[in-house]
Amino acid sequence: MTLHGSDVIRQQPKRIRWLKWLRRTHAWVGLWGAGLGLLFGISGFLLNHHVIMKIPAAHMEQLQIELTLPVQPIADAKALASWLQIQLNIAHEPNRVMIEPEKTVTWAGQKHQQPALWRVDFHNPQQSISAEYWLGNTYVSVKRQDANAFAFLTRLHKGIGVGVGWVLLADTLAGGLVFLSLSGLLLWTKLHGSRLTMAGLGLTSLGLSVFFALNSL
Repeated sequence: MTLHGSDVIRQQPKRIRWLKWLRRTHAWVGLWGAGLGLLFGISGFLLNHHVIMKIPAAHMEQLQIELTLPVQPIADAKALASWLQIQLNIAHEPNRVMIEPEKTVTWAGQKHQQPALWRVDFHNPQQSISAEYWLGNTYVSVKRQDANAFAFLTRLHKGIGVGVGWVLLADTLAGGLVFLSLSGLLLWTKLHGSRLTMAGLGLTSLGLSVFFALNSL
């Protein structure tokens, strides 16, 4: 189908309006994700390099105590979690309550009966509190880890102990990155017109990602 000159002229304003809308939306989505992108970028850099480059920025200060249990026996692991919330002034619910049943273990060639173990974990981006109670003991062991500023950022990045609101907010950043990638490709092809260059850059980036990923296995 061949377009006459008048048809091309009528289609040009529509194309220009669509490109303006796409560029404007691309810019606003980028602005929305700028703050979160900076946070995830810094914390991602720390997570990516803290082992290889031995970056000591993220640090968790540890403290361990033993709490004496009340005289009246605690019924179950959930009751232990409620008791710990009161004793340690923890406002939020436990992230995990786990029970390991009693079992027989072998030590130095001899079999021993190991009592049941109750584990209770409380996590938020600032700290982690883990409690262990061996059934029959008169105390519960509690370990607390407090995050410094950089560890706080990395815990936010990994979603440790965060609420639903933070998860949904991070999801908007993920969706924004997908939109920015697709809209960026469209803008490149419409404004620059070099699909071969675009394909070359995209395939090179993908190829390098696959290459370094396979070499890390």
